[in-house]
Amino acid sequence: MTRRLAEVAKKVGVSEATVSRVLNGKPGVSETTRQAVLSALDVLGYERPTQLRGERARLVGLVLPELQNPIFPAFAEVIGGALAQLGLTPVLCTQTKGGVSEADYVALLLQQQVSGVVFAGGLYAQADAPHDHYRLLADRNIPVVLVNASIADLGFPGVSCDDTVAVEQAWRHLASLGHERIGLVLGPDDHVPSARKLAAARALGELPDEHVARAMFSIEGGHAAASRLIDRGVTGIICASDPLALGAVRAARRKRLRVPAQVSVVGYDDSAFMNCTEPPLTTVRQPIEAMGRAAVELLNTQIGGGSVTPEELLFEPELVVRGSTAQAPRS
Repeated sequence: MTRRLAEVAKKVGVSEATVSRVLNGKPGVSETTRQAVLSALDVLGYERPTQLRGERARLVGLVLPELQNPIFPAFAEVIGGALAQLGLTPVLCTQTKGGVSEADYVALLLQQQVSGVVFAGGLYAQADAPHDHYRLLADRNIPVVLVNASIADLGFPGVSCDDTVAVEQAWRHLASLGHERIGLVLGPDDHVPSARKLAAARALGELPDEHVARAMFSIEGGHAAASRLIDRGVTGIICASDPLALGAVRAARRKRLRVPAQVSVVGYDDSAFMNCTEPPLTTVRQPIEAMGRAAVELLNTQIGGGSVTPEELLFEPELVVRGSTAQAPRS
């Protein structure tokens, strides 16, 4: 019992005495704290006391496009922890190729009568993708929050890392190192965050069309796209994700070019282990903790019946300089 009290107290961020009061049905504990303690019991795998088993934990869907890119498990950890502290239990929904679709997950979540849904990446960021399932959520008045840029007119509140600032930081870093032939590896043409990054780059300086390469978000996609840019004489490459950047490093090495002596590479996200790559990756860091907690706050306000602005909240990224960028090679 003592161990259980300590684990639950640590998870929720309250005293063991408070946990004990909840488990024993004592007064003097707020409803939010009580729900958080009960949710923590569920998450940690402990049985609820008999008198509390009839209360069903409030469920929130957490929909992710994949788990291979470390940025998505990182968002899941922050968002899931923040939900648990509010007495909300996250239901993780991860898409797989050929598996359950995003629309299928939405249908399942509606069947479970979820209190709300957080999307951290998904079809809302692609203009040409199907979006009927989002409108279904809106029609049912289900609270929804989107993480990172979406198409226009969905009407949901969202939190985003500022793509414009991210590209400005990366571009100016490479330019300060003497790189004049800078290229971009971006997602598909209809991907909204990539479109924002492209617009920001074009506003900064000359960017020929042949210095922009599109790819699916994977190491392999980054390898293929960066290989084309290197063949066109680019010496500095800005990528729309860390896996794309790792693919760019691989492309340079396959061409027997040294990173960063001959080709410099900048990623985006600063996901796990990017300081352990060879060379350690220079990248633009998303403020995952702040964004995740803001997303949960927006969702909880809606669940509680409050109103939130549908306008996007923009968060400032941070350039993290490591070993994959250096002075441009001399012609």
